[in-house]
Amino acid sequence: MRPRRKVKVVESRKTVKDVEEEDDMTSECEDLSENESVVSSGEELVFDNLSDYASSSGDDVSPAVSPRKRKTSVSASPAKSKRTASPASAGSGKGSVKKKRVKRSLSFTVDMSNDTWHSADEPDIEPPQQNFRPLRTPGPQVISTASYSPMQFFHMFFSVSVMQKIIEHSNAYWDKCPASKRTTWWDISLKDFKSFLALVIYMGLVKCFNLQDYWKKTDIYSLPFPIQVMSCRRFLAISSALHLSDPEEDAENEKKKGMAGYDRLFKIKPLYDDIRMACQTYFHPFQNISIDERMVATKARNGLKQYMKNKPTKWGYKLFVLADSLSGYTWDFFVYEGKSLLRQGKGVGHDAVMRLANDKLLGAGYKLFVDNFYTSPALFRDLLSKKILACGTVRANRIGRSTTPAPRGSIRWLREDNLLFVEWKDRRNVLLCSTFHKAFNGDKVKRKVKGVDGVWTEEEFTVPPAVLDYNKHMGGVDLSDALIGYYTVLHKTRKWYRTFFYHFVDIAVVNAFILHQHVARSKNQKPMTQKEFREALVSELAGTGPVSAPGSDKTAPKNDGQNNITKISPNHSHLPKYISGDSTFGRRLCKLCHLKTPVKCVSCDVCLCFVAKRQCFTLWHKSGSYM
Repeated sequence: MRPRRKVKVVESRKTVKDVEEEDDMTSECEDLSENESVVSSGEELVFDNLSDYASSSGDDVSPAVSPRKRKTSVSASPAKSKRTASPASAGSGKGSVKKKRVKRSLSFTVDMSNDTWHSADEPDIEPPQQNFRPLRTPGPQVISTASYSPMQFFHMFFSVSVMQKIIEHSNAYWDKCPASKRTTWWDISLKDFKSFLALVIYMGLVKCFNLQDYWKKTDIYSLPFPIQVMSCRRFLAISSALHLSDPEEDAENEKKKGMAGYDRLFKIKPLYDDIRMACQTYFHPFQNISIDERMVATKARNGLKQYMKNKPTKWGYKLFVLADSLSGYTWDFFVYEGKSLLRQGKGVGHDAVMRLANDKLLGAGYKLFVDNFYTSPALFRDLLSKKILACGTVRANRIGRSTTPAPRGSIRWLREDNLLFVEWKDRRNVLLCSTFHKAFNGDKVKRKVKGVDGVWTEEEFTVPPAVLDYNKHMGGVDLSDALIGYYTVLHKTRKWYRTFFYHFVDIAVVNAFILHQHVARSKNQKPMTQKEFREALVSELAGTGPVSAPGSDKTAPKNDGQNNITKISPNHSHLPKYISGDSTFGRRLCKLCHLKTPVKCVSCDVCLCFVAKRQCFTLWHKSGSYM
């Protein structure tokens, strides 16, 4: 009888959502493993609703770690799990293709001998604390005594010069489009662009299924604001012409595709650089900061799109973001282009943190909070050399797993020089690494525990200070994402770079709102809510009346000699006109009734019936369909 093979079973137990998560699936750029960060500022949100584990008594037990007699080098990634084909390759018919696992962070070694781990009864030495010396006074970098309107705050990120640059590139882009794709057009002016931005932000406040619904005059819709600001045709024309970079330089960059000098982000670079610079200029973070990923949803098919299984937005462009933990202000970010462009070679997480945590711009003594995608001793030591302290969760399979029972609230810790590893038993084991915390200083946390008689009672348990600080300060990026998500602006577009444009508008509006909050509170004034701030901003950008005709602030309409391109004024009258000199020759189908008609509208260039029995011309313009 053939002997049975012994199979080693690895049990994957999850503690906190972001403490022991398994690897994610691979994406098109081979960046596949991500985690969700802790959103709550209170400790109960993170640890109380983590699994369907329910204790039947108040004596919750948890395994303790079985000691090992030697140093164990543990891989930076968890044990391999069953993986499915990525959506890009699932239907190829060529079988599954193995994807390389992205290197996240360096492996590290932890001494697991019997005398290494300590209990909460054994005192820990508090590590040396860095003096907090920011390069600038934390908070808004504006004149504290001055009064600012919402539009003035917004102009700090979208200045007039930035708008003029976008207008210039958009007009040049439209001129280069094939004549067959162009219809009615006049060059975008600064007032046009502000009105366009006003409607884009307005669409985050008032949601409609289709863009055309904002201009409908039916009883269900009848929204007066959009039609006062800009016609539907003009709004769609500007949306189609929107371009962030110089079209001629775009063409030169496209010639380098596949070569070393090719820039994948060239089409967003002008605004991308301006927004990042403005975010750093007008605010300086307070001592506690956090770094996490942000997903910008898209359905585009290009190499920048990433897949993150455990994120609410699973497909999209990934940004690494450094945010202020107190306010959620987006201070710096960069678009992830693929692991090949992160030069240090120490893992995606390590390289992303070192790129964002710039001590030459921030200063010394900052406390950085990250999740277990980034945490590694190598990263924390590198940050410490830059006088930046760090705290983050660690996956338990990197340093060992508990095997013996321990009551709830138990703490065990070990220290290697400036690195503290502390494990706390809540409903699950929580493991953190820190360079500025003590293992235990007497803190307590309240938990509801179900007794043997089935009655829930509130009890106090010991808790490491690292856990409390992590839950309080890790959610900076999540707070920023939440503020953006409440009133996110229009994102529907066929061009990938326009998706980034709309997200940059979101960042500018939210950061402007945060500046307003800080300034108002410094004057003991009640700040506006974000909804009120956006409403005031929309009104200021749109002005009091409709968009003026091309005139003083507009460039003159261009005449490129193309007969099929009609450039008109928005004040042009809607008058009927025969298509040809002979009323029976050259008739076309009516836009409404689809019968043949010899008449069209001069302004709309739409064929419509204009006879006694078919008043399609009047009905068309009364319904607002021409907008």
